[in-house]
Amino acid sequence: MKLNLDKLDYQIIYEMMETAEISYADLGKKLFVSGGTIHVRIKKLQEAGIVKGTRMNVDLKALGYDVIAFIGIYLEKSSLYDSVLKELHKIPQIVRLNYTTGNYSMFAEIVCKDINQLRYVLHDELQKIRGIERTETFISLQESFNRNVVVTDQG
Repeated sequence: MKLNLDKLDYQIIYEMMETAEISYADLGKKLFVSGGTIHVRIKKLQEAGIVKGTRMNVDLKALGYDVIAFIGIYLEKSSLYDSVLKELHKIPQIVRLNYTTGNYSMFAEIVCKDINQLRYVLHDELQKIRGIERTETFISLQESFNRNVVVTDQG
């Protein structure tokens, strides 16, 4: 189902991606519409599956999560994707997973408190999943930036 979004929808999405805690009334003032209009539009975007809740941006290092790694996963056969996906979903340290083209079948981002936890996830969790042939791990030394895509009604 293709939803026809107008300029106001895109402005709401853009503003909420920048500052999700803004009140509907304040956002309405900024965009020159009522808070009720914002509420109705957000509800429409949620029902369409475009807006999927809100998330808090947390400084993980401040909470003691010192290791971010990326893992390229080679599958024995691509037909095992669904069963491997179910097993990977059970590992809470995996925060993002993509089905990819190129060298890897899957590419995961993992966040751990320390190297010992990373070792545990790699050795005791990932390597025991049936269908994973092997993995390649890249440890992030620094996240240089993290941003949202700029959405506009211009395509």
